Amino acid sequence: MNKREEEIKGHKRKEYEHRIDLAGEHKLSDIGQLILLFSFLVLWILDSFVFKFSTFLIQYVPNYVRGILSSFTLIFAGFLAFKAHGMVFGEERDEHGVIKKGVFAVVRHPMYLGFILLFLGLFLATFSLASLGFWIIIIIFYDFISSYEERLLLAQFGEDYENYRKSVAKWIPGLKFKKNK
Repeated sequence: MNKREEEIKGHKRKEYEHRIDLAGEHKLSDIGQLILLFSFLVLWILDSFVFKFSTFLIQYVPNYVRGILSSFTLIFAGFLAFKAHGMVFGEERDEHGVIKKGVFAVVRHPMYLGFILLFLGLFLATFSLASLGFWIIIIIFYDFISSYEERLLLAQFGEDYENYRKSVAKWIPGLKFKKNK
């Protein structure tokens, strides 16, 4: 198998190798997410509760406001990730095609958006600017992974995925970026 064929095939976890309804993912997706999660949590905990280097903004935002913002963001993040995970990795679909319903009708990568919002929710709890900076790195990682997976989806589903891509935002509903060709 040449490099192009391998890229189109993508990586599938052992438990999903038999599923032809899944396009695959980047081979570093899982380990990358774990490394970023662990790194973010260490940074966030150390900055928010131990050293407090960059949490000075909490003096301007009352606890109840941070609590409400953080709670709603974390709940919404969990909802997105849970719903998307169930739709993708739940029962194997008989009809092999692009998932266009549910949370996938709103954004193309709701599971990844849920994870991005999870980190944002933690930031909102303590306003740790160090963790906000690291959050930008997390967004870049998820955009890289999702762009790779979109190439796999285009290779597998062709025009159907291209039409879906044109009609549904990648990250923020109603916001689309045009790429130069």
